[in-house]
Amino acid sequence: NHGISSSLFAFPIINQPQCGILGVGAMQKRAVVVDDAIAIRPMVYLSFVFDHRILDGASADWFLAKVKETLENWA
Repeated sequence: NHGISSSLFAFPIINQPQCGILGVGAMQKRAVVVDDAIAIRPMVYLSFVFDHRILDGASADWFLAKVKETLENWA
């Protein structure tokens, strides 16, 4: 993934017969608001490129939301 080279954000290219690909950027510590307080948290950009002929946009959005939820609530 492009995060290996310290890139924060990119759009990977789908190769046949793929119908979607998840891009993960480099993880960096950033200041974010948590419960009305500023906290330092590891953050990463995710991108999901998909073939709209195969996957519906709502399904792709649901998938990326589940990935986000899983990463934010890692036990």
